[in-house]
Amino acid sequence: MSISAQQVKELRERTGLGMMECKAALTETSGDMEAASDLLRKRAGAKVEKKAGRIAAEGAIGIYVSPERKAAAMVEVNSETDFVAKGDDFAAFAVSSAECAAKKQPADVEALYKLPSKEGGTQSIAQQREGLVMKLGENINIRRFEQLAAGKGHIGSYLHGRKIGVLIEVEGGDESLARDLAMHIAASRPEFISKDQVPAAAVAKEKEIFAEQSKASGKPPEIIEKMVLGRVNKYLNEITLLGQPFVKDPDMTVEKLLKSKGASVVRFSRYEVGEGMEKKTGDFAAEVMATVKGA
Repeated sequence: MSISAQQVKELRERTGLGMMECKAALTETSGDMEAASDLLRKRAGAKVEKKAGRIAAEGAIGIYVSPERKAAAMVEVNSETDFVAKGDDFAAFAVSSAECAAKKQPADVEALYKLPSKEGGTQSIAQQREGLVMKLGENINIRRFEQLAAGKGHIGSYLHGRKIGVLIEVEGGDESLARDLAMHIAASRPEFISKDQVPAAAVAKEKEIFAEQSKASGKPPEIIEKMVLGRVNKYLNEITLLGQPFVKDPDMTVEKLLKSKGASVVRFSRYEVGEGMEKKTGDFAAEVMATVKGA
C-alpha cells in the first residue's frame, strides 16, 4: 500500500527516528500507526541491547531553570563520541530531561527514565533515549542529575559549551550576579562555599603534610608553625568559593564581592562531562577562564 508523507511525519514525531526507518515500519505494518510504533520500539530495544556495553564517556550537560528562577535541574547525558554529543537532537534530549527532572522531582535516574518526555505526552524519557540510540547509532545514557529548589533565594546557571554546567542558589543580588558566580565556579572549581564546610580531617591531613615539608627548611619551630598556618590558609582559600579571587576581578575575593552586593550563596553544584570516568580529558576549566578574560 502507499504510505503518505503525513503518516511518516507523524511516526517520526512519535518515535524520533529517521524517515526511512519510519516509512519501512509503516509499509511492513500496512500503515497501522500503533503497530509501526511498537515495531520500531522493539527494534530500537534490540539495538539498545547491542550498544549497552560500549563505553559512553563523552556527552553534554543539559540545564533547565524555571522562569521565576525558583526551580532548576541539571543533567549529564553521555554518548560514545563527541560528534554525536554536538548534535541538536542530543542537546534537546539533555534539556528536556533536565526540565522533566526540575518539574517532576524524580528520586533517581531510573525514576526519571519512566516519566513522560513531554507534558501530557505518551512517550517516556526511556523511549526517547531508545529512539536516539537507534537514530544515532551509539550508546546513550543519562548518568546523573541535580535538582535545586530555591527558598528565599533565586537560582543562577552557567553552561560552558556543552561540557561544564553550574547551578547556584543565591540570596540577594540580581540575576547578573548569580550568573557571574556560576561562571566563576565553572572556571575555578571550588569544592566548598566556606572554610567551615571543609572537613576537619582534610584540614588536619594538609597541615601534617605542610609541617613535614616545612621541617626541611631548618627554621625554628615557631617560624615553622607560622609557615604551616599560612599554607593551610592558602589551601583553604583555594578550595572554597568565598576565599577565591573573583575571576572577573582577581583583586577582589568572592566573599568581598558578595558583601558589596548584600548577597550570600546558599549552595551550588558543578558538573563536568565525564569527570570520574576513564576518557580523554580536555582542560575545560581553562577554556572557561579564557572566556571570562575575553568577556
